[in-house]
Amino acid sequence: MPAALPLILLPAAGASSRMGPLRDKLTEDLDGEPLLRNRTRMALATRCPVLVTLPPDSPARLAALEGLAAEIVFPEAAAEGMSASLRAGAERAARTGRAMMVLPADMPEITLADLQLLLDAFRADPSRIHRGAGADGRPGHPVLLPADLLAEAAQLRGDQGAKPLLRAHAARITLHALPEAHALTDLDTPEAWERWRAGRRNPSAN
Repeated sequence: MPAALPLILLPAAGASSRMGPLRDKLTEDLDGEPLLRNRTRMALATRCPVLVTLPPDSPARLAALEGLAAEIVFPEAAAEGMSASLRAGAERAARTGRAMMVLPADMPEITLADLQLLLDAFRADPSRIHRGAGADGRPGHPVLLPADLLAEAAQLRGDQGAKPLLRAHAARITLHALPEAHALTDLDTPEAWERWRAGRRNPSAN
């Protein structure tokens, strides 16, 4: 019997503090819509269940998700960092016996084809940790955790994300090279956004 489709978690409960007081990286424009909405729509296109974590008071992010069939959770201790979102996602996925794909919401280059590549790899071997990598082999995102590791993921603390879990289970990781820097490009500052947009307008500048 094939494994159930994984839950896709978009951790979006962070403060976006590196953008300064007036901008939020998750509401930056990507192809005519807020980044968070764009990434959530892409995740939903896989037909996997999608969970988005939000901070307790983020009306702009909440508005960006209006009308989308994603579950929204406001994790306890969101200020703790990435682990609060991972715990919330792991608990949800574990209750239904699903694996969990972690898709950071601030990565604009990941495509639906990239997600499908990891999902196909998961179907072929649901016991492995399937992780996106740059074309140069550097580990990145998304990261797809098998169901048997979610109890451990639900115990993560601090702002290291899943790094301790991935170190502990390094022998189970299969890296999947995604095109160019899809798996590595995250945009946390206004300067990073400006450089990235300039590169899109003029690819020869990269």
